[in-house]
Amino acid sequence: MEAHIAFPLLVALVGIALAFDFLNGLHDAANSIATIVSTRVLKPQYAVAWAAFFNFIAFLFFGLHVAETVGKGIVEASIIDPQVIFGALMGAISWNLITWTLGIPSSSSHALIGGLLGAGTAKAGLSAVVWSGVFKTSAAIVMSPAIGLLLALLLVLIISWVFRRFTPQGADRVFRRLQLVSASLYSLGHGGNDAQKTMGIIAVLLYSQGMLEGGFHVPFWVVISCQAAMGVGTLLGGWKIVHTMGSKITRLSPAQGFCAETGGAITLFMATHLGVPVSTTHTITGAIVGVGASRRLSAVRWNVASSIVVAWVITLPAAALIGGAFYELTRLF
Repeated sequence: MEAHIAFPLLVALVGIALAFDFLNGLHDAANSIATIVSTRVLKPQYAVAWAAFFNFIAFLFFGLHVAETVGKGIVEASIIDPQVIFGALMGAISWNLITWTLGIPSSSSHALIGGLLGAGTAKAGLSAVVWSGVFKTSAAIVMSPAIGLLLALLLVLIISWVFRRFTPQGADRVFRRLQLVSASLYSLGHGGNDAQKTMGIIAVLLYSQGMLEGGFHVPFWVVISCQAAMGVGTLLGGWKIVHTMGSKITRLSPAQGFCAETGGAITLFMATHLGVPVSTTHTITGAIVGVGASRRLSAVRWNVASSIVVAWVITLPAAALIGGAFYELTRLF
């Protein structure tokens, strides 16, 4: 077990973790509200309040499998110390701020995992990496958008058949109401999967300091704090990314928005149940592309979609490099 640090420093690190969680909500607000705003079902200020509420209450519906994966399934818990946690968080926060400023919907989840890998390997080399957890997370980079895309496509086909006798105006009225349900489900999935990543980071920090009795677990105050930080971040929104997600990839109707959000929500529910830390950004982007492609392939702005994919690919290694650099910086003090 690592040497214990001063209590004020521990509090500061927990504060930095909650700051990351806040930025995660700010950065990823678009995932929950882009479709419902772009279809004009809710005004932006009401949409973020709707999403923030369901982000916060997500802990009532899900276990903590994702938190456990992040806490002890990416790098060995035994090598975790405050310097590694600081490097991981600063790598993730730095990359989030860069992509948020540029309006790029990258993955906060993979930024955090990349930062943790970078700081962990800077301390103990590749032997510190839990490869099974990394492979599971890496596979999700491909699988979550693919599953979101396929589910959204399937839902479009089902709905097109079920509502074939409705007038366009009648179907529009129905799906404007149903989008409130699908947006709330997606926000639940987002809060359930994403907030748990920060829970895992705080819990493993406490574990490294001998502050968890009875082995590794996530205290309830950590759960509530992380859900609240994410909810407040979501409430403030990330409008540049909302614009990218909601209208630059493809134009959406309320029915298509419902299909995208529902397909994404199902994907997130499955991943959270299995303890896989997936990217909500990847998931909803895949679902939006699937909905757009269901009309015709040319309905998707593939140049925008491809630039988003490039951001996905470089997020993990970029955050790892920054995380490793911040870890090395701590060794100077």
